[in-house]
Amino acid sequence: MTIKNEPIGKYRWTICGLLFFATTVNYLDRQVLSLLAPSLSEEFHWSNTDYANITAVFQFVYALSMLFAGRLIDKLGTKLGYILAIFIWSIGAIMHAYAIPIGSTFNNLLVWVGIGAVPVSIAGFMISRAFLGFGESGNFPAAIKATAEYFPKKERSLATGIFNSGSNVGAILAPLTVPWIAVHWGWQMAFIIIGAIGFIWMFFWYMFYEKPRNQKRMSQAELNYISEGDAFQEPSDENAKPEKISWLKLLSYKQTWAFAIGKFLTDGIWWFFLFWLPKYLEAQFGMEKTEITIPLAVLYSMTMVGSIYGGYFPMYFINKGHNPYEARMKAMLIIAIFPLFVLLAQPLGYISFWIPVLLIGVGASAHQAWSANIFTTVSDMFPKKAIGSIIGIGGMAGGLGGVIVSKLGGALFDYYEDLGHIETGYTIMFVLCAVAYLVAWSIMKTLVPKYKLITDL
Repeated sequence: MTIKNEPIGKYRWTICGLLFFATTVNYLDRQVLSLLAPSLSEEFHWSNTDYANITAVFQFVYALSMLFAGRLIDKLGTKLGYILAIFIWSIGAIMHAYAIPIGSTFNNLLVWVGIGAVPVSIAGFMISRAFLGFGESGNFPAAIKATAEYFPKKERSLATGIFNSGSNVGAILAPLTVPWIAVHWGWQMAFIIIGAIGFIWMFFWYMFYEKPRNQKRMSQAELNYISEGDAFQEPSDENAKPEKISWLKLLSYKQTWAFAIGKFLTDGIWWFFLFWLPKYLEAQFGMEKTEITIPLAVLYSMTMVGSIYGGYFPMYFINKGHNPYEARMKAMLIIAIFPLFVLLAQPLGYISFWIPVLLIGVGASAHQAWSANIFTTVSDMFPKKAIGSIIGIGGMAGGLGGVIVSKLGGALFDYYEDLGHIETGYTIMFVLCAVAYLVAWSIMKTLVPKYKLITDL
């Protein structure tokens, strides 16, 4: 037990800061393409469907890789697994700068095997996005696992909200830097400079992360505080091999399906905002290159607030006596109402482009608040040894949902653009964005109506 009056210590927040930095880099790397999409589409003559296919490759590979990334993180451990993930995705980010030679080489291979060539730019960017998605799939399984290791249950959604706000900071920094770099040094340098940042993070993670029981920078009082009330304790044998848990076993729990369905129905909404907002501002308001910088920075600044305060929100219900899972579900129901504001984006867009930007910002903020809580429902009910695998299953489901949303968006936008009113396509997509969270919450609550700890793994 914690000795009375002994300071608890705050080293766990150093780890949270490193997770925040990694997630910032993660979203910086994945957003470079979306910010350059209007100019790249013009340069390489991409249709909306072409762009949707490029983004869908990232999402599809990301989805499939999430399943194995979670298992790999559980096997390798958080420290090594995270380093491997960010090394791979940083290389993938830089590869975009060489998309044309990559595409040419790939085309030569296709011709050699008798398949035939495809557009060089599309092939090159698809391969680069696939490599990026493969690496980035390790971020959230590793980050959620680290959070479960370093934080008590009552602080996990707050810690998740804080590190997850790195996605918003990345989304803010990207429009402030990427268009400027592209205008002054070329689009290739935008991918190279942003992609290289991940290598800086690797050094600090290697220096400062160890499992809590091996962490010499952490006080015994803080270690005891982290462990208080945790039904799942780490094995005391340092040399014990991680127990392998079958996916079929994990899929036998309704809790797994609740998390996976919640991710499937909502992850694609965030990715739609991330990948399509620059093209939306161009298509409906004629905004180009650096003109989108301030609107996107404002929008993603709003989402940072949603992530942090959304993660803190369940504490209100916990302090009223609810268990962590019940508190999170109550918070998520309220959060799920806010995306309905997105329904007003198109009807009121004639007033000013700021109206849809701010309304979409409310919806995107709600997503980040939702995300901070849905991730933490896993560590509420599953032992630490299974967290990476469960996050991987849910991440795969979310990625597949993102593929569907991206492909649907591309098809709708091309169809209605040919008819002369692309705004109808965006209206349909915004309706989907608005209602997805209430549908997801209802299904999750039906599957897991009450808190139930998984104790037979």
